[in-house]
Amino acid sequence: MATLILLRHGLSVWNKENIFTGWTDVPLAPEGEEESRRAGIILREAGLKPDIWFTSYLERAIMTGVLALKEMKRLWIPCEKHWRLNERHYGALQGRNKDEVRKEVGEEQFRAWRRGYDTPPPPLDWNDPRHPRFDEKYKNVPPELLPSTESLKDTIERVLPYWRERIIPELRAGKTVLVAAHGNTLRGIIMELDGLSPDEVRQLEVPVALPIIYEFDENMKIKEKYMLE
Repeated sequence: MATLILLRHGLSVWNKENIFTGWTDVPLAPEGEEESRRAGIILREAGLKPDIWFTSYLERAIMTGVLALKEMKRLWIPCEKHWRLNERHYGALQGRNKDEVRKEVGEEQFRAWRRGYDTPPPPLDWNDPRHPRFDEKYKNVPPELLPSTESLKDTIERVLPYWRERIIPELRAGKTVLVAAHGNTLRGIIMELDGLSPDEVRQLEVPVALPIIYEFDENMKIKEKYMLE
């Protein structure tokens, strides 16, 4: 029997300050570190033992996984990091306070950018030094694949090929797999697993640092889904 553990990263310093983060690589806040440790304790007490884990290239997701696995005494298991598990790219909104953006553009436009399905925010200029093509983390990624902005739809279309090609095979092998990632990338995986519509996934809230568990039978059919608190 295979088990999937989805874990959204803990509170980051920019979450705490109500700032659009996206691909900006900010650390966990102290509260987020504690949330991550607590997730590991919850998983340990539930008797779940990941065999492999996947995460993004962003520190807040990586450290959430590391801190949780440390509590489980499983830092030794294999880890694979991939840019396709990164958070949604919020384009030119990254680094801006959400309340200030709302006042500037109005509630309707703000909600379309933040909570819409297929409306991307204004893009970063190709030559903006904040563009991911200038970041060493992505030096091996073809520049044309790197986003300047993304809608939720774009993010899900980026995540799902990696989910299907790398993570599902580990589940098919009967492993317990941990994915420590971001709210929007995890929404894409949940959309696929639960058969959600675009409107349903748009409204889906993935809880911070609370493990979501899927258990599968030998045919990769979902036997049970639950959240550990």
